[in-house]
Amino acid sequence: MNAHAPTLRRDAFNRLVLTDADGREHAGVVAVRAFPIGAPEEGISLLDVDGHELAWIERLADCPAPQRELIAAALQQREFMPVLRRLKSVSSFATPSTWQVDTDRGPTSFVLKGEEDIRRLSADLLIVNDAHGVQYLIRDLGAMDRASRKLLDRFL
Repeated sequence: MNAHAPTLRRDAFNRLVLTDADGREHAGVVAVRAFPIGAPEEGISLLDVDGHELAWIERLADCPAPQRELIAAALQQREFMPVLRRLKSVSSFATPSTWQVDTDRGPTSFVLKGEEDIRRLSADLLIVNDAHGVQYLIRDLGAMDRASRKLLDRFL
């Protein structure tokens, strides 16, 4: 988005509102990352309530600060993917099993239904889906403590 691009603001209902180049307002705009893990600050689409693209943002850093902050807040609101930092324990090495973990949002527990719910995106990048559909991100498997890696290896 640049000086001639659409503008963003929040309305009285805290919805994101995009005013397009023709002056039309679109309330309830949703920000969506094209590459949420591989390139989270690049390729962001602003969609209307029907899912139609209203604007494309190549790089979030290129947006003016007020709009960048609105978009970043909208993305955070939409995306909930805690970073799994440590595995404290698992109830069993057979699935389903209950995992006790530490995340960037604090300690929690969840149920892993099956080994197929652990997806390796690269050598050190994994996504773990719990029984309720919450996704936990492991950004750097090699940086996790040895005990966590040992527990996780039993499921990979």
